[in-house]
Amino acid sequence: MSLIPWLRWNEGPPRPSSRRPAEMVLDTLMMELAGQMREAERQQWERSNAVRKICTGVDYSWLASTPRPTYDLSPGERLQLEDVCAKIHPSYCGPAILRFRQLLAEQEPEVREVSQLFRSVLQEVLDRMKQEEEARKLTRQWSLRPRGNLALATFKTRARISPFTSDIRTISEDVERDTPPPLRTWSLPEFRAPKED
Repeated sequence: MSLIPWLRWNEGPPRPSSRRPAEMVLDTLMMELAGQMREAERQQWERSNAVRKICTGVDYSWLASTPRPTYDLSPGERLQLEDVCAKIHPSYCGPAILRFRQLLAEQEPEVREVSQLFRSVLQEVLDRMKQEEEARKLTRQWSLRPRGNLALATFKTRARISPFTSDIRTISEDVERDTPPPLRTWSLPEFRAPKED
């Protein structure tokens, strides 16, 4: 048994990584994509083996292992995905991975569809980041806006709004003035306002 692991007490505390957070997010997201693509490829291979076993009725998997074809991203698609991943803020990296895994579990896509699904998740995250940034900007503007007293505020229009009086004559108003008020039923007393002429 070696005592070297026990003698590390005199070393300094572990230093944080010298890499930028954007690089770490990029590496994490791309590693997640690669791992999920391998897993989707494995599941696809197992499904095809199960179908072959059902069709032929014989299991020859123990006899010979065929090399599995591996699907790889094209360099252009990889660069596009890396570009989108670089725009993701570190605080959104975890939720993006969780959403990606959730969609993979729900849909069980083919290997070629995994990168498209990953791109859609990244786009959702970018849209959410944009919405939250706009909301932050609006709250910042609202909090920095000078607050004044409404009594001291000057209004551009001096017109008063009164819902019951109007200078505009309407047909219904003329009709209502000429008709006598309806008579009340016998159980209720009749109240009339004094006429002002």
